[in-house]
Amino acid sequence: MHEKLTTEATNPASADLDRLSTLELVRLINSEDEKIAAAVADQAGPIAASIDVIAARLAAGGRLFYLGAGTSGRLGVLDASECPPTFSTDPSQVVGLIAGGDEALRNAIEGAEDSASLAVDELRKLGLSDRDIVVGIAASGTTPYVLGALDEARAIGAAAIGLTCNQHAPIEQHADITIAVVVGPEILAGSTRMKAGTATKMVLNMLTTGAMVRLGKTYGNLMVDLRASNEKLIGRSLRMLQQLTGLSDTDARERLEACDGELKTAIVSQRLGIDAGAARQRLADAEGRLRGALGEDD
Repeated sequence: MHEKLTTEATNPASADLDRLSTLELVRLINSEDEKIAAAVADQAGPIAASIDVIAARLAAGGRLFYLGAGTSGRLGVLDASECPPTFSTDPSQVVGLIAGGDEALRNAIEGAEDSASLAVDELRKLGLSDRDIVVGIAASGTTPYVLGALDEARAIGAAAIGLTCNQHAPIEQHADITIAVVVGPEILAGSTRMKAGTATKMVLNMLTTGAMVRLGKTYGNLMVDLRASNEKLIGRSLRMLQQLTGLSDTDARERLEACDGELKTAIVSQRLGIDAGAARQRLADAEGRLRGALGEDD
């Protein structure tokens, strides 16, 4: 089966890879990477459909689970871990699972990806329900761990989305929606941490960012729901507060402190001339959407 997969094929452009100069090698990698964005663009339709499914289910109290092995699993864990600081999501709302567990983030766990039952057991322990979404990530589209997760999702009515870098891969038979980003053979044959990994990261960025935009987690292109957990993010919160209210730096700091560091609360409080408690209520009534709380909904 694997000889039919483009992710496992040899790339004619890199047949003399070990004979290239370092500069030639860099230029070759770069020229192959230029193909990735076009391959992602070709899948705009299923990516958008996936975003709408994810957003609808998250809005209804569901959770998003990423599952993958090796590079695919690590990228899912990475994207999931970025959601709380960027969008103030609960860590349980977007969850990344990798075959072999957390140890596999740094070390290869032999055989873990070949176990479909391992994924099923993990999802059942987490109480997967028909409100949830499972995104199975497998560059090859053949990983048993991923296929098992998608089968479990479909069996109980959770949404099942497959992400692969091969057309007509087995994963298509296990998913409700399949995103197939065909980036072609790697310059290092079979090394899907390269083009396939980059493509996967691009798609995952779209899935969570798109879903969070649909859920009202942004205002324009500003991440107003960020969690100010360090000095950099506190500074970003203050800049956004000043940008959206016209406050001076000193006044912005005072307003943010009065609102317990909650950026959206501070914006509503300042813009509407109300205290923090009333601002929080406005936001609650608008389901957390800043435009709605400010009365700007179209």
